[in-house]
Amino acid sequence: MKKLIIYTFFFVCSLGAYANIQDYPISKNVPTHEQWNELLKKHVSSSGTVNYKGFKSDIKKLESYLNLLSTNAPDRKTWSREEQLAYWINAYNAFTVKLIVDNYPVKSIQDLHPKIKIPLINTVWHIKFFQIGGKDSSLDEIEHKILRKEFDEPRIHFAINCASYSCPKLLNEAFTAEKLEKQLYAVAVDFINDPKRNKITKDSIQISQIFSWFKGDFTKNGSIIDYLNQYSKVKISPRAKISHLKYDWSLNE
Repeated sequence: MKKLIIYTFFFVCSLGAYANIQDYPISKNVPTHEQWNELLKKHVSSSGTVNYKGFKSDIKKLESYLNLLSTNAPDRKTWSREEQLAYWINAYNAFTVKLIVDNYPVKSIQDLHPKIKIPLINTVWHIKFFQIGGKDSSLDEIEHKILRKEFDEPRIHFAINCASYSCPKLLNEAFTAEKLEKQLYAVAVDFINDPKRNKITKDSIQISQIFSWFKGDFTKNGSIIDYLNQYSKVKISPRAKISHLKYDWSLNE
């Protein structure tokens, strides 16, 4: 918790407008995500359980990867869409892990919300605790001002992880441009058909709050049931009863 207070104090002077991709000093170098891939394979199980103590023991390697991301912001003129998406998804997940590691042990990421009111810093996701291309940045900016705004790809909600039990699993491999479509399809199928996070039958569905919070992202081309049926192993009736499960914010360890 003490580090969160330091973060909050340090970044109170950097409360400018939210960034878009083009606002970051860019790099034409596409960084490798191999270090992150190695860390994920070592410290995240196939079921998505995260060993934060393990990440803490490998902090130098994690910081080396984060520095690589910080100094190589995507250039959307030269990077492919897939290279950019993989970068931002990995950045969100890796900086989230760093946030938890820096404050570990902690029971929930929500325990890290600021305890004092500061303009534009309402939640832990608004804290600017890292840099991209020399600019102070937050997880909220990556998710809402870049991933959601710039890419129109609802499957990012199954790829980014908020360090909580009800979140989609943290994939135990890095996202890469070459495998991105396959990976996004796989995490969508995995999350939607995971009975711990969604309970689906033909005539009744109890689904994650994610489908409520970001409903507009999933219903641009049809209903929420239309979207789910793209990935659900159970064919859902268009008239199925819909409710939402309570979200469990306990740490995904």
